[in-house]
Formats: sequence, C-alpha cells, structure tokens
Amino acid sequence: MSKVLVVEDSMAQRQMISDLLKGSGLTVEVAGNGVEALERIREYNPDIVVLDIVMPQMNGYEFCRRLKADPQTKDVPVVMCSSKGEEFDRYWGMRQGADAYIAKPFQPMELIGTVKQLLRG
Repeated sequence: MSKVLVVEDSMAQRQMISDLLKGSGLTVEVAGNGVEALERIREYNPDIVVLDIVMPQMNGYEFCRRLKADPQTKDVPVVMCSSKGEEFDRYWGMRQGADAYIAKPFQPMELIGTVKQLLRG
C-alpha cells in the first residue's frame, strides 16, 4: 500500500485531504509545516508528498527544494496543492521541483487521480 505525506498547516484542509486519500486506499501521515515534514520524511519514508505552499516556519517551495536536493528523497513525487492558483504560482512550483500542481479549491477526483498517476510513475 502506498504511503502519502500530507503537508498542510490548516487542520481542516489536512483532515479533508487525508480522509480523501485514505478513502482511496492510501496510507496517510501528516505534517503541519515544512520543518515538521522534513522530520517526518526520514521516519515515514513516503511514496509521494501532497504539499501546501503557504505555511509557517518553512513554506512549500522551500520544502520542495530541500526534498529534491537530497539524494535520498529526490525521486519522491510532490503534488503542490495551494490556493495560489495563478499561472506564475504554478510555474514557480514546477521550477522548485514539484511533479504536479493543483489549485484549491480542487475536485476530489482531480487530487486522487493526480496522486495515483504519479504513484504509477
């Protein structure tokens, strides 16, 4: 069973995304910000990360850059999921190493489909 790390500072959003992914048969671990997520990466070893951008302590862009710069985690797919929905935000997210970018609010099937497609590689 594939493991997802959901990195989201909003408890309501974190719960909703987690429930959605668990409902589609995935195992989910959560983190409230990028610093916490870096700690979780080591112990949880996820197959994919669903990542918010605007968070305290370390934003999603910085977390993604660090994840992709580390030889041990550079191949972990990242789905940025953010309310920053402008074309530039999407472009910048992909420049930081994201494998996909979904703007909030999103359709549940869009997130599940994107995650499952990236897990298939």
